[in-house]
Amino acid sequence: MDTATGGTGGTQGTEGTEGTEGPGATAGDTCGSHAPGGVTCGGGCGHVVAGGHGGGAAAAAALGGIAAAREGPGGKKGPGEKGTEPSGAEGHRDRAIGAGAKGARGTGRAPGPSDRSRGKRSEGHREREEKGPERHRDGAGEERGRCGDQHRPRAGPSGLRGSADPPPCQVSSAAASGAYPKRVKVVEVGPRDGLQNEKNVVPTPVKINLINMLSETGLQVIEATSFVSPKWVPQMADHTEVMQGINKLPGISYPVLTPNLKGFQAAVAAGAKEVSIFGAASELFTKKNINCSIEESLERFEEVMKAAREASIPVRGYVSCVLGCPYEGKISAAKVAEVSKKMYSMGCYEISLGDTIGVGTPGSMREMLAVVMKEVPVGALAVHCHDTYGQALANILVALQMGVSVVDASVAGLGGCPYAQGASGNVATEDLVYMLNGLGIHTGVDLQKLMDTGTFICNALNRKTNSKVSQASCRL
Repeated sequence: MDTATGGTGGTQGTEGTEGTEGPGATAGDTCGSHAPGGVTCGGGCGHVVAGGHGGGAAAAAALGGIAAAREGPGGKKGPGEKGTEPSGAEGHRDRAIGAGAKGARGTGRAPGPSDRSRGKRSEGHREREEKGPERHRDGAGEERGRCGDQHRPRAGPSGLRGSADPPPCQVSSAAASGAYPKRVKVVEVGPRDGLQNEKNVVPTPVKINLINMLSETGLQVIEATSFVSPKWVPQMADHTEVMQGINKLPGISYPVLTPNLKGFQAAVAAGAKEVSIFGAASELFTKKNINCSIEESLERFEEVMKAAREASIPVRGYVSCVLGCPYEGKISAAKVAEVSKKMYSMGCYEISLGDTIGVGTPGSMREMLAVVMKEVPVGALAVHCHDTYGQALANILVALQMGVSVVDASVAGLGGCPYAQGASGNVATEDLVYMLNGLGIHTGVDLQKLMDTGTFICNALNRKTNSKVSQASCRL
């Protein structure tokens, strides 16, 4: 996700009074790398086949089933707590094998005189005892036949429109355990975070059409553009034209990134009804990005927050480098919590925690969230995961288990990070929605329309999609 940038040697701002942004600056989530060029459709074959889903996302959905069975509400560990399992994972497994296992164990005591005196009754008991393990296999086998597919990712369902029609166990186990939120808000950042670092300027009509198509998918939040200095981010120079050219549908929010007061004022003048600001948990990243310290960057946000309050404009906050920094390496969870708390205390209604360079793992995500959740309510947290090491969906799954219900994503997996060589884009919105569908979590997003939108923008950029779901459906 990760920050509007000022680049090395600059100060944050769009004009002299606001400071200047250093060279190489990019807006907001500075992530927008360039996938290999060259193909036509979202899956690389010129069309989308509305037919199955693919293995990678299916495996992630299957992982959700395993995690739900193992974790459960009792097994989920909150900040500073030791988890208890009886009502969660173990309870689920005990219920699955209960009758058979009990039959296998019998009564758990040696036969007494009364048992031996019963003759046929005792024989019947032994016969039932002998058949117990078989009944365990059969009885629990049906349960495990449904749940066992958690360990074997299936081929995708026959249709893609609406929801993914996931395997029964993946839905039922998650719903039964209560390990996940019932509804997730997907924040689409493709038009801003996904496009901001494109080497070739994307025509304004393409950006407008992209946002309009995304508006038809059922997404509730679409980050539209960034109001930064055109001098440093030429890709976002048409921010006013984009904001005034899109069809703003009722019920959909179109936030924009505003790095300073001048950007905020320009955004409001262009019709923005919500804005975002950005910080980072890394001192070196902040210095490289906007040429100031973390504390100085937070001080600059105060004037934006004051103006936003006066205009009744909601503000979302981004925190970059929460799981690792290209300059400092591992980032302290306490530092992430400190920055997040300050931005939340300023008045940001939501804090998006960004794994800027995609180095996080489920373990580091859990550790970081446990600390941050002590300072910021989980209902005010979102996660923004880049997929550099293929960990994005797994990291998101952990966040869902811990109660996070807002996830950032980018259509076709567009994006990247200019400050981390080799860092890939955001998690693909298509893959995220496919996984959430498989967990029985409501998003309101039409997956097929989303894939069609991914095909459109990949054609416009002359590249192959990064979405595994779209790639797989084109092969089927």
